[in-house]
Amino acid sequence: MEKKQKSIDDILPLDLIHRILLRVPAKHLARLRCVSKLWYSLISDPQFAELHFHNSPAATNATIFIDHINRTVAYFVYLEALFSDDIDTSPVKVVPPPFKKKKPPTDFEFLGSCRGFVLLHRDPHFLVVWNPLTGYSKRISYSRIASRCVYKDISLPCKFYLYGFGYDASQDDYVVVVAWQDKDYHYHLDYLSLRTNSWINLDAAFSKPSGVFDINSCGLFLNGAIHWLPHSPKTFRDAILIFDLKERTFSRISGPEQPVMSAFSYSNLALLGGCLALYYRNDFSHNTHIWVMKEYKVHSSWTLHEIPCKVYQLFCLSSDGDIIVRGYDEVEVEVGYFIYNVRRDLLTHFEDLFYSFRITDTVYTESLLPFPSDIKDKDKKKKMKKKRKENSHQNQKDVKQGKRI
Repeated sequence: MEKKQKSIDDILPLDLIHRILLRVPAKHLARLRCVSKLWYSLISDPQFAELHFHNSPAATNATIFIDHINRTVAYFVYLEALFSDDIDTSPVKVVPPPFKKKKPPTDFEFLGSCRGFVLLHRDPHFLVVWNPLTGYSKRISYSRIASRCVYKDISLPCKFYLYGFGYDASQDDYVVVVAWQDKDYHYHLDYLSLRTNSWINLDAAFSKPSGVFDINSCGLFLNGAIHWLPHSPKTFRDAILIFDLKERTFSRISGPEQPVMSAFSYSNLALLGGCLALYYRNDFSHNTHIWVMKEYKVHSSWTLHEIPCKVYQLFCLSSDGDIIVRGYDEVEVEVGYFIYNVRRDLLTHFEDLFYSFRITDTVYTESLLPFPSDIKDKDKKKKMKKKRKENSHQNQKDVKQGKRI
């Protein structure tokens, strides 16, 4: 008789399989679940997804945007794949958004991302949380706020003074924070818990920082808090507004060394290698200053990187530690993706072929993280399945006992 061929699960120790899978990009893990029941169980485990998201050296960063002509299509541009020599790796993927095909939306846009989930807005008054890799999505209405908002006929996010999307680890909850004006021009702060699907009013925690922020200021999530920076601040002193999601309180930190305020424009925040970064364009040159806070909330840790390109979006660090941006070239002719090393050397660039029809976008890191309510639903299904099995065994036992009688 022929010996049964051993599977990879029989050859490799479980611990080694686990370590190997942690090094695989998230987009490939979704397919590898089909290898065996063991792999499916490992990859589907929420604890593995959490560990992979935080510790995997193979994090996949992409920018997602929609076509302003065909708003039923979303485009993913994998940032490192743009500069890769691997011809088998496509840098662009087309994905249908999480809406029913029978009634395609007239308008939707990306508002931000957090831990592999993307926040979208859909007309008239809906927010949608979506994990493009797992396909999970959840829709929430904000009509209660929209009906009282001073900007009644304007779509989100312009309805809001500030808004942000983040994760409260203490409650295992994804949250949306919005500051807005009512019809009497009074300011309000509302906090949406996506775990409980409920809005919480936090007016007591909010006082409008007058004259600082523009309408439609999108927040950046980092270290359990959402951060905002005005596009054209008068000073960087206490310029960054922070909302702690656990404590539900506001605080401020200062930006880096003060530049000549008349010489720069378009200041913004980004994440760079897991650190808070502030960048702005110099109007007197083609340079962009990128300040990185190496130690969170330590002012002396702001470190300057200067690159010879007018950046209008700072994306991320590559796996080699190079800076990936989108901006203009030195003669302001070509709009494209550029990658620079820390010595300001332009390594290569890629023309932005989608610039003419890009409308809204966000930077996104792929993950297999499940949504908290999704975990609860799965646990509930498992308990129901176990209960049905127990009832079935009990019924069979009762039938046998009945026959004996």
